Amino acid sequence: MSETNFYLHPKAFELECGTILPELRIAYHTWGKLNKKADNVIWVCHAYTANSDVESWWPDTVGSGLLFDTDKYFVVCANVIGSCYGSTGPLDLNPETGRPWFRDFPLITVRDIANAHDVLRRHLKIESVFMAIGGSIGAFQALEWSIIYPEVIRNLVFIAASAFASPWNIAFNEAQRMAVHADSSFFEDNPKGGLQGLKAARAMALISYRTSEAYNLTQKDESNQLLSGYKAVSYQQYQGEKLIQRYNAFSYVVMSRLFDSHNVGRGRESIEAVLKSVKAKTLVLALDSDRLFPVDEQKFVADHIPGAVYKTIYTDFGHDGFLIEVDQLTKLTQSFLSTYGKT
Repeated sequence: MSETNFYLHPKAFELECGTILPELRIAYHTWGKLNKKADNVIWVCHAYTANSDVESWWPDTVGSGLLFDTDKYFVVCANVIGSCYGSTGPLDLNPETGRPWFRDFPLITVRDIANAHDVLRRHLKIESVFMAIGGSIGAFQALEWSIIYPEVIRNLVFIAASAFASPWNIAFNEAQRMAVHADSSFFEDNPKGGLQGLKAARAMALISYRTSEAYNLTQKDESNQLLSGYKAVSYQQYQGEKLIQRYNAFSYVVMSRLFDSHNVGRGRESIEAVLKSVKAKTLVLALDSDRLFPVDEQKFVADHIPGAVYKTIYTDFGHDGFLIEVDQLTKLTQSFLSTYGKT
C-alpha cells in the first residue's frame, strides 16, 4: 500500500482563466523507485471522481509484473486541483478571505492540471516520463501535458477520450450541473451542501458511462409483474448514495467544468495542427461500446498524431470498460511498448 504524499508549492499558481491561486497543494501517491537517470516513470492521470491512489480504483494494474510494474518503474499519480482528495479544492480556505471557497473556486482547466503535473514532476526531480497514461479525463491530461511539454513525455497511452469535449459531452455535464443547482442547499456555505443534487447528477452520469445492453443484462428484473421495486431504480439510488459518501457537490461542479474546458485547439492554430505536434510515441485505445466518446473520436486523434497506433478494447460495459477490461488493456499496452515505444 502507498500513502498519500503532499507537496505545497512555494509560489502562487496562475490559472489559464487568469485567476491566481495563492496556494497550491498537490496530493499524490508513488510506487516503486526512481532510477539514477530519473526517467523510469509511469505517470497515471486519473479520471473525474477518482483519486491519486491508483490501486483503489484501477485494480490489478499496480504491482510486480503488472501493467504498472513496480519492479521496473516509479509510478506516480497526482490528485487534480479542484478535487476533494487532498489537492487544493473548493472546501479549502481562500487565504484572501479566510473562508472556504465553495462556489467561488476558480475555473480549472485541463491545461492547468497538466501544468500542475509538471510542477510536481520538477519537485520530484523527474527528468522525463517513460509513459503517461489515462482514461477519460485522465487521457485529456496526458495528451495536454504531451503538447505543452513535448520533451517530457516519451510514450503516451490515450484511452477512451477525445481531442476536445464534444457538445454531447458538455450537454451531459450541464444536465448534471442543473441537477446539483436544483438542490437549494448547494447555495449554502456548508460542506455538505448540494448532496441530493449530486446524487441525481451521478445517476445521470452513469447512463453515459454504461450501455443499454449492460443495464438490460445486469439490472433485469426476474418478474414481469412488478409495479415498483425495479432493480434499475435501486441501482441508480445506490450508486448516487455511494458517491455522496465520498465526494462533495462543489468539487463535482468544478470537475464538470474542467471536462468542458478540454479542447487542444483553444488559442492554437487548429486541433489537427496541435495533434501533429505531439512527439510522444502514442497508443490510442478506443472502447467499441463507448457512448460518451464514440470510437470515431479516438480514430481522429490517432489519425493526426504522427505514427500513432490505434487499437480497440472490446467490452459490453461502455465507457467504464477501461476500468474493467484490464487484461486487454495490459496486453495491448505492453505489446505497444515492446514494439513501438520509445525507451
